[in-house]
Amino acid sequence: MTKQSVVVSDPKSGLITAPAAVSMAQKPPHPPGMFIPISEKMLVKDLEINGVARISTWVESMKASSPTHLKSTPLSDEQSSWIISHPSALDMFGQIINASKGKKLVVFLDYDGTLSPIVDDPDRAFMSDDMRKTVRKVARYFPTAIVSGRCRDKVYDFVRLAELYYAGSHGMDIKGPAKGSKYMRGSQAVLFQPASEFLPMIDEVCKVLLEKTKSILGAKVEHNKFCVSVHFRCVDEKKWTELANEVRSVMKGYPKLRLSQGRKVLEIRPTIKWDKGKALEFLLESLGFSNCSDVFPVYIGDDRTDEDAFKVLRDRGQGFGILVSKIPKQTDASYHLQEPSEVMGFLQRLVRWKRGTLRRQLGL
Repeated sequence: MTKQSVVVSDPKSGLITAPAAVSMAQKPPHPPGMFIPISEKMLVKDLEINGVARISTWVESMKASSPTHLKSTPLSDEQSSWIISHPSALDMFGQIINASKGKKLVVFLDYDGTLSPIVDDPDRAFMSDDMRKTVRKVARYFPTAIVSGRCRDKVYDFVRLAELYYAGSHGMDIKGPAKGSKYMRGSQAVLFQPASEFLPMIDEVCKVLLEKTKSILGAKVEHNKFCVSVHFRCVDEKKWTELANEVRSVMKGYPKLRLSQGRKVLEIRPTIKWDKGKALEFLLESLGFSNCSDVFPVYIGDDRTDEDAFKVLRDRGQGFGILVSKIPKQTDASYHLQEPSEVMGFLQRLVRWKRGTLRRQLGL
């Protein structure tokens, strides 16, 4: 893994830096209902700032990746094949548990679209009380981390569980629990910020984007500390090209920043080799699992940025990724869940299984 510079907070804060980082056979389940078709040709991964006609590609890709623009249809052969290749994690729960037996399970969770529904106003992406209770129970039995593109502090304000690890800004701002977690190594918490030198530039870009986009109704620029998100969700589709052009015009002046696309959002990030996959590896090492052959990481996420973590797990040959999506699409995840309610159901089953295992071990 590529080594990155590490930022350590003021000694008074009690934070230290952890060391720099770190296929299962599947049977097809019954198809879980209806899926919304999508062509992979409509999706793009890396966005060129200066590419000719690239703006239209961004816009069409965002439209294609949004379920609101597609009607439910009966499963096609292609969709059925996708479900066979990426079966429901609920349907295959027994197989997943069998694969994890004798191993140390670690849980990684995205936030938006995974623990909370996707909403028009990103400031109102609240998780339910039931979901919070479920995640709290999961953290009692397994080391648990939230890995999000959001600012770490903002994610914490949504989740409000001090015993978790939090990786904000697509993993560029990582902090472990200061207290309340039995999975801490030592008495001090982890803090890792590999892109700290970019903070002034990110601040500047955010201010410029706020000014440039203020005339476009519904446009929202979100400062996520080490990255900036430009949301299209509340913008009239006829204005999407104009908004994308404004973003591209700003980005031309910042060659050390890169642009990526999510669900109705453009993300501006530093060009360092760091992503959610690197964050997952770093957290595993921080927990003491970097060279463990018996660790079993579970990563659940819905966004394209989660693919970096799914790929890490597939390459390591340990654990698995679960894609949260109603849309069949190319992914390195092994399984799928359709929506946050299914994520909660899966996590609740995980807790019940662990409780039952402990009771049997105690002879209860």
